[in-house]
Amino acid sequence: MAIENFTAYNPVRLHFGEGVTGGLGKSAAKYGKKVLLVFGKGSVKKYGYYDRVVEQLKMAGLEIVEYSGIKPNPVIEDVRMATGLGQRENIEVIVALGGGSVIDSAKIIALAIASGYDGWDIIKHKVKPEKTIPLICVLTLAATGTEMNAGAVVQNHDTGEKIGFVHELNFPKESFLDPSFTVTVPKNHTTYGITDLIAHALEVYFGEGEPPVIDQITFDIIKDAMRWGPELLDNPENVELRANIMLDATLALNGLTRYGKKNGDWGVHAIGHELSLLYDMPHGASLSIVYMAWLKLHKDRISERIKKLGKNLFGADSVEGTLDAIRLFFQSINSPVTLQDEGIGEDQKEIIIRQLNKNSASGMHHALTDDDRRKIVALMYSH
Repeated sequence: MAIENFTAYNPVRLHFGEGVTGGLGKSAAKYGKKVLLVFGKGSVKKYGYYDRVVEQLKMAGLEIVEYSGIKPNPVIEDVRMATGLGQRENIEVIVALGGGSVIDSAKIIALAIASGYDGWDIIKHKVKPEKTIPLICVLTLAATGTEMNAGAVVQNHDTGEKIGFVHELNFPKESFLDPSFTVTVPKNHTTYGITDLIAHALEVYFGEGEPPVIDQITFDIIKDAMRWGPELLDNPENVELRANIMLDATLALNGLTRYGKKNGDWGVHAIGHELSLLYDMPHGASLSIVYMAWLKLHKDRISERIKKLGKNLFGADSVEGTLDAIRLFFQSINSPVTLQDEGIGEDQKEIIIRQLNKNSASGMHHALTDDDRRKIVALMYSH
């Protein structure tokens, strides 16, 4: 059966459009009076987004405690330090100002504050949190879709792992998506965001189940990103173009594309996470590299699925034509397609293979063997 049984649930209240953060203070006040404001390394202050958020919170009479410095590939040390701060200050609500790394960290911070458990123990499923702190998101980078889903990814260099954790307690209460908050995102990270959202759509498309209407929705999300993405890179301050990509990124991973499917695959993300862990590679950059290799590995295994993708996205009539078109698109927006593009030489092959095998990087629908992982690493070095 093409359409699998499924259950859909998404409780996030989404505020979308230019100026929507004018309602942030009122929303936050519904959940508590003492706010932990979590953000990154400084760009939100540089471009004035921090001031706008703080003004809203203060106008609502809220007390603010800050934790800053969340890294682009978020680490468990920040989660633990922010958790300790939040517990000492008796935080009642968290506001996450940033992109996927900030919001993902905030989700685990919220769980850890409320439960008293260690954040990494939560991620590793050693404990089962039963409550969380209300989370409100203010998005500054369109990419991950975390603003409207229950997932979070954090890495731990001590254990050599970068892991995703999905739990319905992770859903934000409310998310504010003002595209004007993304006009200052640098060109390369705008590219990586476009790549990331396309990769999310592909991960679900290659999962188990082939519901025709959802396939079509998935194709339309990807085509929309491919239409507006290059134009945005030429006009980065265009708020309307930023809005188009922002909505694409949210739709790609808010659960919509999973209707009628048992799962996504997520094998490409599993491998990409290992590359980010090893080389601090931007997440989106890792995905365009791995996807080209993954598709080459699977071109004979799932040829009909790949051909359907190519026909609907590009009018391609073959697997090879589909792979060429995807590669050319990634290259057209300057997203890397080989490890050499990121300056990672072939002397790193065995290190990468060992890392992938150590953590058994694989997909949920298309399982990868040790031999598959070795082949994928080799393919990441070839055009």
